[in-house]
Amino acid sequence: MIAEKLESLRTLLRSYGSCLVAYSGGVDSVFLARVTHDVLGEKSLAVIADSASLPRRELADALQIGERFGFPVRVVKTAEFENPSYLANPNNRCYFCKHELFEEILPLARAEKFAVIAYGENASDVGDFRPGAQAAKEFQVRAPLKEAGLTKAEIRELSAQLGLPTADKPQMACLSSRIPYGEPVTPEKLKMIEEAEYVLRDLGFYDVRVRHHMVGGGQKADVHLARIEVGPTELPRLLADGLSARVAEALKKIGYAHVTADLQGYRRGSVNEVLATRAEGKTLV
Repeated sequence: MIAEKLESLRTLLRSYGSCLVAYSGGVDSVFLARVTHDVLGEKSLAVIADSASLPRRELADALQIGERFGFPVRVVKTAEFENPSYLANPNNRCYFCKHELFEEILPLARAEKFAVIAYGENASDVGDFRPGAQAAKEFQVRAPLKEAGLTKAEIRELSAQLGLPTADKPQMACLSSRIPYGEPVTPEKLKMIEEAEYVLRDLGFYDVRVRHHMVGGGQKADVHLARIEVGPTELPRLLADGLSARVAEALKKIGYAHVTADLQGYRRGSVNEVLATRAEGKTLV
């Protein structure tokens, strides 16, 4: 079954003739970029968007993977931070980000005669709250992984078969996803989040999110609060042997006045939980 899906993907990519892949260095886009290059060779190109929402290590790793596996990667600068709608951080923030990305790479695709732009949405994403998919639809960007019926688990399995280092890479959304909807996105906040997550990853934690909140400072200005999420199985380690105190000290040096741990641990899309709560007419206390 999985072999049939892979062959369907290859057939689909071959039908494009040429393809520009929107590349992030994550599980899906690395796999897509590799297979696209295998099928189309010089008629393929991976393009990664660089902005304050992309961690520096992620950019470096994405470029290194392209070099290691022989598919070309081009870096383009995107300007979503010049868009007030993006900075306001509405619940469809991802739409503005993807719109900026596709608006940036469409002229590139046309100038270099790439017939199709593709991105890494997969079959497991169906039903998720994904505003970025609307931008993809508007720019007629294809989702060949989804069209071939490949799920996240299958992409990981095939990535392992290809020797890709991203086969077991944790989920990685952009840094702006760490800020609750309605709280403004700023490069300064994203830098704090990036450094805070490095602290945890350098300690060996696998599933990591540092959610960034602004809380009232009384008579003082609002202050930064870090809400740490690690994988549920990793939570006991964070809370044992004084490690949480060490983490809190490191994050306070970054600029957080308060450091907390989410006792539910990391779960995908936790930032969207408040949307569901509001839709049900509940109030968080």
